[in-house]
Amino acid sequence: MAYEPRGDQNDRGGGGQGQDGGFVKVRGRRPVTDYSSTIIHWQRNRVPNYKGSYIGEAERPSASYIIDMLPPVARPTNPADTIPAKHLHSSLNKIKHPVNVVRWTPEGRRLLTASTSGEFTLWNGTGFNFETIMQAHDSAIRALEYSHSDDWLVSGDHDGLIKYWQPNFNNVQSINAHSDPIRDLAFSPNDAKFVTASDDSTLKVFDFALGSMETKLEGHGWDAKSVDWHPTKGLLVSGSKDHLVKLWDPRTGRCLTTLHGHKSTITKVLFERVRGSCLATSARDQTARVFDLRMMRDICLLKGHEKDISTVAWHPVHANLLSTGGMDGSLFHYLLDSPNAPTGQQLTVAPYDSPDPTTTPAQSIWPTHKISFAHDYAIWSLDWHPLGHILASGSNDRITRFWTRARPGDTEVFQDRYHIGEAAAEAQGTWDRRGNRRQRQEEEQQEMEDEMDALVDQDAQKPAGPPGLPGLPGIPGLPLGGGSIVPGIGSAVPPPPPMIPGVGGAGMNGSNGHIPPPGQFPPPPFPMPGMNGAPPPPLPGIDPNNPPNPMQLLEMMKKAGVRLPPPGQLPPGLIPPPGAGGMPIPPPPMHMGMDGTGSDGRRRAPLPSQEDSLRQEQRQGNYKRIR
Repeated sequence: MAYEPRGDQNDRGGGGQGQDGGFVKVRGRRPVTDYSSTIIHWQRNRVPNYKGSYIGEAERPSASYIIDMLPPVARPTNPADTIPAKHLHSSLNKIKHPVNVVRWTPEGRRLLTASTSGEFTLWNGTGFNFETIMQAHDSAIRALEYSHSDDWLVSGDHDGLIKYWQPNFNNVQSINAHSDPIRDLAFSPNDAKFVTASDDSTLKVFDFALGSMETKLEGHGWDAKSVDWHPTKGLLVSGSKDHLVKLWDPRTGRCLTTLHGHKSTITKVLFERVRGSCLATSARDQTARVFDLRMMRDICLLKGHEKDISTVAWHPVHANLLSTGGMDGSLFHYLLDSPNAPTGQQLTVAPYDSPDPTTTPAQSIWPTHKISFAHDYAIWSLDWHPLGHILASGSNDRITRFWTRARPGDTEVFQDRYHIGEAAAEAQGTWDRRGNRRQRQEEEQQEMEDEMDALVDQDAQKPAGPPGLPGLPGIPGLPLGGGSIVPGIGSAVPPPPPMIPGVGGAGMNGSNGHIPPPGQFPPPPFPMPGMNGAPPPPLPGIDPNNPPNPMQLLEMMKKAGVRLPPPGQLPPGLIPPPGAGGMPIPPPPMHMGMDGTGSDGRRRAPLPSQEDSLRQEQRQGNYKRIR
């Protein structure tokens, strides 16, 4: 809705002199789309719908009316004002993969994308910057859906595996649902069940709580490419490679009817969410159709695409606004009550206006708005923001793009490279190839920096083990310094940790103030079991008079599935008998605090990699010429 531009052409990639005389890079402002001002403006001036729903200043095509912009929910009868004609931002990962699915989180704060690498990527829904990335599947993710309660996320991959996710992306369950790739899935209205479509030509209805299959729907003669569950009814729809669209009863598993209209593979089937009376289908025959469930026939034939249609998306507020994505990267928007016939095309009559609705052919609809160069390759997924003001698109060109409506009076958006192409836009002066390349490099650099900053917490080393005596592993089941005294160890309160010779001060001396010779460590502040102190504590199942061989104990631990200690260290709780050799006690490590700081108070940082060092040098202007 309201967003600030990136800056003028002159300040992109510009720079200046810093305080120390160095070169300072000046970035353009990141575009931000904030809907809060429009929502507040609408809430201050709204009235009941029967009174017109809005009494504020009407929006007019002038830049001064930006403050009078309204969200889509404030103008449900004006879908033309919601058509997303302006490109906001292009988001891409550091390691690029085709984007198969895009889904807004239920609250609309972030966009979740799933790629062929099996990764989830979260993008900020306001600034469109990178937030986090995680490896969710081992193969390409093909389907992704949030539950209606917003409490669960279900994903399906190319191996036929289904995973349950909580909103914080904690994986709680995995199900081997199909032996072939899962192409689509959908939740029931009450979230008790969900249905999947697979390349094995079957649909499967699963009980969500039990994670088990309830019904198997068979009837398609080829791969099932798409499936959807009606938002309020017990009705399923599926599209297949056999050119058929089928409606199913999920209770009995019976096929209710088959819709014949397309002449090629069905790519997407989707119920309309506002009124629930229409069904949209797209296919590889360069057309999309809208079916009326009350008449059980097609009422609209969407034309205009020069290549196959890969996906469709209904608007969440306007029931007559439908967006389609093509295999050539084009993005078209249709108003179903506006035929928009081009010059030379004859208008057709809608079945509703015909004296014989059962035999009248479907009305031909042409796009109200075309974005012919939205992507370079096929658009695999489209998804609207819950408020209906931003449309996200994921493509095979590995880019996720955000689209919104233009500001009042902004006509230059229709002359950008996404509408007329790069060559025509460069000829008209609305697009600069060199400036765009520099801007793209800046955006990629910014995304890489955002990704590196976001992954700092994931790469940080966690403190090893619980706090206790450094250098002495604790005996399982027996706390050191908790409340009870372990026999042969001493008091329950652990003594101060021994320090490394030559680093600390007086604390490095022995018990008698004597500094030990080089190569030796100070004596321990407590009697060591098995030496001059108390006898070693008896371990369960081990005879203290006949201790087992350490190699035999390691073999027993390996068979029992117990985690083995690092090389050169003894298993936890095992103390070597006097005179036993072969496994010396390692020197005590330097004490590290819980916050990763050492004894001198300095934070221990990881060493930079060669790639980070090279990137740092390139930012300073070095090593840019290719040898």
